[in-house]
Amino acid sequence: MKKITCGFVGLGLIGGSIARAIREKLPESQIIAYDINKDTLALAKEEGIADVITNAIDSSFSNCDYLFLCAPVQKNDENLEAVKTVISPQCLLTDVGSVKTEIHKTIKAAGLEHQFIGGHPMAGSERVGFINSKAVLLENAYYILSPTPSVPDEKLTAYRDLVQTLGAIPLVLNYEQHDYVTAAISHLPHVVAAALVNLIRDSDSADGIMKMVAAGGFKDITRIASSSATMWQQICLTNTENISKLLGDYIHALTDFKKEIDVQNDNALYELFDSARIYRDSFINASSGPIKRDFSITIDIPDEPGALAAIATILALQNISIKNIGITHNREFEGGVLRIEFYEEDSIEKAKSILMGKGYTVHVKL
Repeated sequence: MKKITCGFVGLGLIGGSIARAIREKLPESQIIAYDINKDTLALAKEEGIADVITNAIDSSFSNCDYLFLCAPVQKNDENLEAVKTVISPQCLLTDVGSVKTEIHKTIKAAGLEHQFIGGHPMAGSERVGFINSKAVLLENAYYILSPTPSVPDEKLTAYRDLVQTLGAIPLVLNYEQHDYVTAAISHLPHVVAAALVNLIRDSDSADGIMKMVAAGGFKDITRIASSSATMWQQICLTNTENISKLLGDYIHALTDFKKEIDVQNDNALYELFDSARIYRDSFINASSGPIKRDFSITIDIPDEPGALAAIATILALQNISIKNIGITHNREFEGGVLRIEFYEEDSIEKAKSILMGKGYTVHVKL
């Protein structure tokens, strides 16, 4: 891919991660950045991510091949007024928001449909800000593109190529389909996670027993509740119709569960859980998709100094790379005190054989 010039209006977690990926994959490219946070701009310049930093949306952006709108959604109207006075007709304008209807309407009102393709990297973190951005955030993540009807095909092709170069997987959807899909698999889960955390907060005893033992299923389902409250407030205010419709459907599904629990209908309860298990497992077993089986084992170890280090050393001496290691305090869904996660499936059997040969009891979750 030829050398390109990319502008960023906003340089938070997602904008910063895209900028870092461009710097890593296309090191000769020029990056121009604007953000209201002067410390963010200074850090981007200091780390060599941004070539040019600016305190306003000005002529610095006039030679951009791509201009990424990465500021909060509610700032798009204001920013676009400035953007359309400085960008060239050849520049492709895009955004990174997880709701597309509003930005497409705003772009149409601004008369910029012919040079806009909505963008949504399906990646993120509960940590926010440029300081937490990283190029690897995009690696093998779906990156949804929502072109306007009037954008040239060659612009879409070029943008798809750029997304692939950055290590992500481009997927083209119209903006209506995008907003319904993301409401189901991204927005609704955040609402559910927040509601569950608030329920536990309000149901816990004064001495916080629920908070003390919360792990396992609660930890898995509520991790995303630590995300930015402002961002999710704005998402709910901009994708309201889709989220509300799916939330209503989810409430009906919960009501069905409650009815079968109340009457202790064993057959119906089994079917509800089993059908969910089968469908969820089909995500993991699919040849493509972002949900993958994690490659991990758990081990029974004594609570004594050096026990964890001994296992890490044994595996390191056999050239087995460890992705993550830690003590599992809540073991309601798995055996073993120590949980080790690997990068590759082959490491599971290798590590199991070595550790069992040393006398350890190893559990492999099927």
